[in-house]
Amino acid sequence: MVTVIGVDEAGRGCVMGSLVIAAYATNEENLDELKKLGVKDSKLLSREKREQIFPELLKIGKATIVESTAEEITHLMRQRISLNEIEAMKAAGALHELQEELKGKEISGIFVDSCDGVAKRFEYRLKKYFKPKAKLICEHKADYKYVVVGAASIIAKVTRDHSIEEIKKLVNHDFGSGYSHDERTIAFLKTNLGKPHVDKHVRHTWATAKNMKNTQVKLDEYF
Repeated sequence: MVTVIGVDEAGRGCVMGSLVIAAYATNEENLDELKKLGVKDSKLLSREKREQIFPELLKIGKATIVESTAEEITHLMRQRISLNEIEAMKAAGALHELQEELKGKEISGIFVDSCDGVAKRFEYRLKKYFKPKAKLICEHKADYKYVVVGAASIIAKVTRDHSIEEIKKLVNHDFGSGYSHDERTIAFLKTNLGKPHVDKHVRHTWATAKNMKNTQVKLDEYF
């Protein structure tokens, strides 16, 4: 049986929480079953639908998940390692682990949703860390074009959603999605940024966090 692999991420642009990358493999003959399950780009599905599909994906395929915490992302970016480079490194880790699990199986292709504005450039980055044993295809909107990448996007998104819920328990507050466009996230950070138990979950190299810190410093100058 011939296997196909999809790779996608969740949480790339958030100011709070982890970046999650999932690599998902299934036999080509299962692709129609994925479509019947309703698999598509996770952004096009409700949270309830994603949660419903998630365990079904693991029954008909294999997944490897790599999670980069906010602390790790802050540390790497302060060393001038770009987010695209971080994502390439982590995607390579997920793919390497999955490829090891698939030893002996024929892989027809590896499809990756490109985070880079130039898809070919992300392919070059990825190949620095991962030597594919099949054709590697990096494309924009791959999670929309290829159902196997849609499956990876669902696994990544559900995993990140669960991670965010755990962080909410740790900080004892519902701060929303963790994205800069979320008013609840911004309101929470305005009140709690600078507290150690919160700061460990914040990406401090993000403009959102930097601007808040600068504002806090300027206000402090008046007291």
